[in-house]
Amino acid sequence: MTAQLIDVKDLDAIAIGAALYGTGGGGDPHIGKLLAQRAIRQYGPTRMIDLDDLDDEDLIASVAMIGAPAVMLERLAETGPLITALRELEAKLGRKVKALFSIEVGGLNSVIPFSVATELGLPLLDADSMGRAFPQLNMTLCALQGISPMPLTLADEKGNTFVLKAIDNAHLERFVRSITMDMGGSCYSAMYAMSGAQAKASLLRGSISMTQRAGQALFEARARHLDPVRELVRVTQGHCLFKGKVSDLQRKIDGRWSKGEASISGLDEYEGQSATLLYQNEFLMARAGGKVLASTPDLICTVDLETGEPITAEQVRYGLRVAVLGLPCVPEWRTAAALQLVGPGAFGYEEAYQTVEQLAMERR
Repeated sequence: MTAQLIDVKDLDAIAIGAALYGTGGGGDPHIGKLLAQRAIRQYGPTRMIDLDDLDDEDLIASVAMIGAPAVMLERLAETGPLITALRELEAKLGRKVKALFSIEVGGLNSVIPFSVATELGLPLLDADSMGRAFPQLNMTLCALQGISPMPLTLADEKGNTFVLKAIDNAHLERFVRSITMDMGGSCYSAMYAMSGAQAKASLLRGSISMTQRAGQALFEARARHLDPVRELVRVTQGHCLFKGKVSDLQRKIDGRWSKGEASISGLDEYEGQSATLLYQNEFLMARAGGKVLASTPDLICTVDLETGEPITAEQVRYGLRVAVLGLPCVPEWRTAAALQLVGPGAFGYEEAYQTVEQLAMERR
């Protein structure tokens, strides 16, 4: 089995890239990075492997935190409850997992599994199930392939655990969110246990390395005094949708997700214009002048206009000077079945989906 050794310094770039691909949500990866770096200092580098290194019969699973990102900013993550959730899943299945993977490649949950993998001596896959972050448990390419997140286990810092199996994903989502609120608004989970063969057919290859490349490009831009926004657009093959200053914010937590709207007043070539970003944990819709700039499942990301530092939805505040980037999602999210699951209509928006590339071409 070949493996790339991920050390403390590597996680700096991965976490920056994860903040970008988190599309505003997924929780602050800085917290998960610190947890993973502490584990690496104690147990040694994380072994990151390719999907092809798995045997088809191997059992793999994901560990993740669940809850509103605003709550996870206040309740610092721990490795112990993640391991508890994983052990509960293994006990339910009667087997030990051979490797772990990140449920999403954006935000906190992209780096959280590093700490568990390192402490337990397990390899971590260079793969995830989204290529970005989404707010619901079933919004994965695994689910589109018919792979269930169940049984799903939950744990908290006090030692409470649950093993959940519902009649469908909609019921599971509702039960998980209810228990999460009773656990204080965030908790720890293990889910999407699957075989190596299923992983090869459903997970996105190389997505952790993708975040690392984005982070490294940003570090290099700073070192060489290049325009960081332009470099991020280049390395992600994305588009700069808008530049401006945050002029208004509306936020709320509805018991399941952080929801809100950010208004941005244009700067530079966008002077005199305004844009609006709508989010439910993640940025899902960007509009300007009555037109859509980008929408889910394409990635809408905010970064600091001067430094290129990614800004999560919870970190957006009045007066920040930002660039709004639109990144194309992976092709798997653009099928009819996928758009039914994660397109604008899935979140209550009336606009029909158009690719960020199409929208950018129309504005020229």
